[in-house]
Amino acid sequence: MAKMPIDSALIESQNASRLAALNRDYAALGERLLRRDVDIELITRAVEQLSVAVPTWGVGSGGTRFALFPLPGEPRDVFEKLEDCAVIQQLGRATPRISPHFPWDRVDDCAGLRAVADGYGLQFDAVNSNTFQDQQSQRLSYKFGSLTHTDRAVRRQAIEHNLECIEIGKQLGSQALTVWIADGSNFPGQQHFARALERYLESMREVYAGLPGDWQVFIEHKLYEPALYSTVIQDWGTSYICASELGPQAKCLVDLGHHAPTVNIEMIVARLVQFGRLAGFHFNDSKYGDDDLDTGAVNPFQIFLIFNELVDAAERKVPGFAPAYMIDQSHNLTDPIESLITSAVSIQRAYAQALSVNRKALEACQDNNDALLANQLLREAFHTEVEPIVQMARYRQSGAIDPLAVYRASGYRSQKSEQRPQSLTGRSGIV
Repeated sequence: MAKMPIDSALIESQNASRLAALNRDYAALGERLLRRDVDIELITRAVEQLSVAVPTWGVGSGGTRFALFPLPGEPRDVFEKLEDCAVIQQLGRATPRISPHFPWDRVDDCAGLRAVADGYGLQFDAVNSNTFQDQQSQRLSYKFGSLTHTDRAVRRQAIEHNLECIEIGKQLGSQALTVWIADGSNFPGQQHFARALERYLESMREVYAGLPGDWQVFIEHKLYEPALYSTVIQDWGTSYICASELGPQAKCLVDLGHHAPTVNIEMIVARLVQFGRLAGFHFNDSKYGDDDLDTGAVNPFQIFLIFNELVDAAERKVPGFAPAYMIDQSHNLTDPIESLITSAVSIQRAYAQALSVNRKALEACQDNNDALLANQLLREAFHTEVEPIVQMARYRQSGAIDPLAVYRASGYRSQKSEQRPQSLTGRSGIV
């Protein structure tokens, strides 16, 4: 077992100073929920079981296409990324899985990488391929596309890369491949829409054929950027069609920042659940486009409404319902560890709020077309201060009652700033 990054004695001492207040708050919330026929213990146990993956790239400094501002103590390789991910899990107890990205995280010894992760109590989630940028050793360019490129040789290169990611994932213990492509066009007339999608399906059929029987492939869509006129896999409808064409192991991944600002994402979730094609989520937040802001930073009500649909599906025991959750954010101004900790808390909070909805009363309102009271039931749950539930779930799993306070008290970032030399400035960022 690897030495955990944060001293457990610090967590215990910080918790000791907060436990009495937490117990009082938890008891008071339990009484309020009971008046609504909601059992606080059932919610707390469910929150304890919620698992969200952290992407390895998320612990580095992100940015915009214009500039990237280096982060003191930024991880320089995947092993240092694992250490930072271990901090998030040690304090928050909601992120036991990590999602690697290749070739960014490629190593010669996959068994060794998995052993390091095991030492931190971490497991590998979906592996992610990268055909949206050219690598130094790459023979052919993806400037005009990858899996949909007009040149068969470029498509072959992209297919082989995805198959390689599957092989790496098998060694790491993963069971899913996430495929996001930047393919599209910047000018009207540049690309034949139908033929581009045909080429995508042709390529993905080869990738799909390489999946082990217990794996899934997650198709990720995005409205725009970097292709600014058209994107080949631009929305959930195209993603659903492609998943249906490929087979039952293909599912549709929903990134919350990959939609137009007014799109009803919770309805998309309900549709994909209904037809058995929901892969899961990349959680973040946005204001104008794919901002990849911290989850819940702008519109926490939307996160709640999404979890309202997810809790409903779980309670209805929808066949095959097992969504994968991951945080996917870009941290240009904040400490990534702090942002990922608070985002995991936001996800837990939305889940707990959704669990506090009186489902029987809501269903009755829907059946009786009582629009106002149905909305009030959701608003009541959303405005419930469920922080004591989230804190108690962490505490019972030996996490920190206040993970951000413990992290800052630990001096972890200052320590890593001394151990990891800062990278050069002047680079553009990955959005």
